[in-house]
Parts: sequence; C-alpha cells; structure tokens
Amino acid sequence: MKFAKNVLQIITGIGACLTLCAGKAMALTVQEGAEIARAEGMPADLIGPEGVFTQLTSIALAIVGALSVIMLIWGGVRYIISGGDSKKITDAKNTILYAIIGLIIAVLAYAIVKFVLNTIGSYSAPETDQSLLLLTQFIA
Repeated sequence: MKFAKNVLQIITGIGACLTLCAGKAMALTVQEGAEIARAEGMPADLIGPEGVFTQLTSIALAIVGALSVIMLIWGGVRYIISGGDSKKITDAKNTILYAIIGLIIAVLAYAIVKFVLNTIGSYSAPETDQSLLLLTQFIA
C-alpha cells in the first residue's frame, strides 16, 4: 500500500513538472496574452491608471464599500429597534462591528493590490517620455 502511494506521488510529481515545462515552452508574457485576447474597444493595458486590474479593484472596492455602508445602516436600525433586548443589541453591535472590519479589510486589500500593481508596473517596459519624444521629432 505504501509502495503504491509512493509510486503515485512520483508519477504526480513527474506529471506536474512536465506540465510546467510545457507551459513555459509555450507561454507568452501576460501582456502579450492580453493583447492577443483583447477585443475591439477593450483597455489595452493590464497595469496602470487605466488598466484592467486597476478598474476591477476599483469596482470591487466600490461594491464592498457600498455593502459596508448598507450593513452599517442596517446595524444601526437594528440597534434602534432592539427595544432594550440584550440579544438584539448584541446582534446589532456585531453587525456594525463586522461591517467596519469588512470595510477596513477591503481598504487594506485595495492598498495591497495597488502597491503590488505599482511595483509590477515599475518593472515593466519603461514609458516613453513625451517631452523627449517631441524633442527627437524636432531634431529629425
């Protein structure tokens, strides 16, 4: 039984290595893959102020922010209409607390994603300086 388990692990490991090697051999960069798959009218950049990842994280943060505000209001309403019942007050306070914690986590996640995307963006191809481009056009 142990021998069969070891053989299965070895075969799985070899298969994983072969898959990774084949993937590396056929892989494009992320930006090249996005450009190939991009339809007409879609953003061209994955990273940057108008990039797809930036837009997705902004939309996600807006949705989470709206849900947090709604849950804060709902918790406040539950607190007001609790009528002094300690169980309802505790539930309302927990709703408010969890909404605030969710909002904090969403903002921190957004900051982390923004930091990572800016770090990745700084290592991508350097952007052409427009003033340098204009100067070279005047010289030529």
